[in-house]
Amino acid sequence: MYALELHRLRSAELRRTAQEDRLAREAVRSRRAVRGAEPAGDGAPAAESHTDRPRRHRLPRTA
Repeated sequence: MYALELHRLRSAELRRTAQEDRLAREAVRSRRAVRGAEPAGDGAPAAESHTDRPRRHRLPRTA
């Protein structure tokens, strides 16, 4: 009986942990979806990272 109780306790603990993990993943997914839906801020690197414009290569500074 003792082994059966341990098994049930461990099983319940694993179920709770799995549910918490699912909730955490869902929260991360929803935050990413909200962040992706918002337009990027003024001159933010994320806003310009996917443009078709080639990068501007600057000349090295002279001494």
